[in-house]
Amino acid sequence: MNKKLYIAVLFLGAVAAGCGAGKDPGIAYMPDMFYSRAYETYASTAALKDSGVHYDRLPVAGTVSREDDLAFHFDLKHDSTGYALSANLKNPLDSAAATINMKEAERLYLINCAICHGDKLDGNGPLFKGGDGPYSAAPKNFMDAEMIAMAPGTMFYSVTYGKGQMGSYASQLSPRQRWEVITYIKSKQQQKAAPAAAAPADSSTAATN
Repeated sequence: MNKKLYIAVLFLGAVAAGCGAGKDPGIAYMPDMFYSRAYETYASTAALKDSGVHYDRLPVAGTVSREDDLAFHFDLKHDSTGYALSANLKNPLDSAAATINMKEAERLYLINCAICHGDKLDGNGPLFKGGDGPYSAAPKNFMDAEMIAMAPGTMFYSVTYGKGQMGSYASQLSPRQRWEVITYIKSKQQQKAAPAAAAPADSSTAATN
């Protein structure tokens, strides 16, 4: 056999053997990485599970994102027990070391909340407009006694998970931003309550004189 032809045959044989030549390449150590599975970005997690892809888009239970401040970590479950316990949550921004820009808090409220609850916090935002808006159900009036008495933690819980016809704002507002909005609401409630508390004292003083 011609020497060059012999070398060519050996070379092609080596290439065929290296490529497997149709044989099973062996056991894949990490099949999910070896056989990459494409899936639609907005496919439901149920559909992914049915196709054998185990991915639920949720962080591992008990973990905290590196972007999150541990002071604002929140882990109450979305159930009746979690809602009841939320009244015990303390606003981290109430601490002496905390700083809050009330103008920024007001801006966040106006962007995310005022469309329903109104810029005056009276529950008469553009989507309701005294019943003439597209939403027939009246949003909560933050100046009502019920809402003034509501614990800040319960408000935070409701904004995080949603309440009634209001959906969750956890994807729109970070935990700190949610507390800032609640701080703004509570400050406005206190401003309303202050003159009301002072009125009896003024009337009694006038009677004495």
